[in-house]
Formats: sequence, C-alpha cells, structure tokens
Amino acid sequence: MYRTGHYGAALLTYAPVGFLLVAAGYEKLAIIGGGIVLGGSMVPDWDQLVPFISHRGITHTFWFALLVGLLLGAGGWVIGSEFGAQVQGPLGVFGFVIGTVMIGAHLFADALTPMGIRPFAPLGSGSCTVGLTRAANPIGNGLLLVLGVLVAGGALAAGREFSLAML
Repeated sequence: MYRTGHYGAALLTYAPVGFLLVAAGYEKLAIIGGGIVLGGSMVPDWDQLVPFISHRGITHTFWFALLVGLLLGAGGWVIGSEFGAQVQGPLGVFGFVIGTVMIGAHLFADALTPMGIRPFAPLGSGSCTVGLTRAANPIGNGLLLVLGVLVAGGALAAGREFSLAML
C-alpha cells in the first residue's frame, strides 16, 4: 500500500486500543498513542533506504513488530521511571503495545496486496496475502484511509460514551 493506505490501516488497527484508553479516562494518552502509530506507520518501508535489506523482508515480519514493540516499551519504561513505579510499568506496556500495533498495522495493509508479506521469515517461508488490491491502487488506498478515519473516530466517540456511562 501507499502512504494513505498505511495511514488508514494504522487508524483502523489502533482504534481498539484508543477506545480502551479513552473509556478508561486516558484520552490524552490515546491521542498521543494514535499520533505515534500514525507517525511511525511507514517505518517498515525504510528498508528501501538500506542497500543490504530487501523490501518486504525482515522489516515486514512479526519479529520486527516485536522488536519495535520492545524498543518503544523500553522507552516508555525509562520515561515512566521519572514519575515513579506506579507509572513506569504501565508506560512500558503502553510503549510495547504502540510499537507492536504500529508495525502490525503496516503488515496488515501490505498483506492486503497480491505481493503480500512473509510474516515469520526467516523461520517460516509461508506468504500471507489477501490479494484484495494492488499497492498502487488509489481507490484501495483511499478507501482504507476513509475506513480508518471512520473507525477511529467511532472508537473515540464510543470510548467517551462508555466512559460517561460508567460514571
């Protein structure tokens, strides 16, 4: 997919996390997390800038999603340490979830294309593709963006309503 499709996939994939955070009363954290997921939604395609890494290779795997999750989780842990033990663990978990979702969203979008991905390479050689639309299809990318915006907006609104209903 192209950038617009990846933005849509990021919003779509992050929507359940955003809903839970908003419903729990952490709307600002939900928005920050959404911004991080959107901002990093193209990270796996940085492989095109590195000569010795093939496109849709290691950066398009489950292992890379876990690595990025662990790195952002460690960052959350370090930031949380400034605020005490009660914040440190939750921010570490938050960072891990955000990093994993960020890369997972990219994998989801690329799995929609005929080229697909190999999510467990190099341990598994199986390919994962739905073959729904070509990466360059402007309609497919646009529809994914619209779907992501609608679902994320709905999750935000539903989280607010759910939070209010719990009061």
